Amino acid sequence: MTDIEALFMYRLQQSEETISDARKMLDAGSSPRSVINRAYYSIFYALLALFLKAGINIKTSKHRGIISIFDKEFVKTGKFDKGFSEMLHATFDARQEGDYKEFVQLSLEDAARYVENASIFLEGVKRFIAL
Repeated sequence: MTDIEALFMYRLQQSEETISDARKMLDAGSSPRSVINRAYYSIFYALLALFLKAGINIKTSKHRGIISIFDKEFVKTGKFDKGFSEMLHATFDARQEGDYKEFVQLSLEDAARYVENASIFLEGVKRFIAL
């Protein structure tokens, strides 16, 4: 196994573990902020795995840059439906709000929606890479 293949498997495993953590936290009634954070990071790790599999060398560590690359390379080219971009952007925005804005009120229903988004996103990535 090459280093790239090992990193790909690691990122995919990170994504799967993180969405599993988000589900457990949601079921336990944990803070919506924390659940949404985990949901977003599941998507983020799936994106990193996707880029590795596709041979896309990312030159940014900024989340908005990663999102932009996904939109440019996968959504605008028709490889992924625009709905995936919408889920990604919405989950990223919710995570940003929850992590960085004051007095934000997020509900467990909000968190459940973002966990569902992350689950759909991860499954879409897995289908795309044919795992």
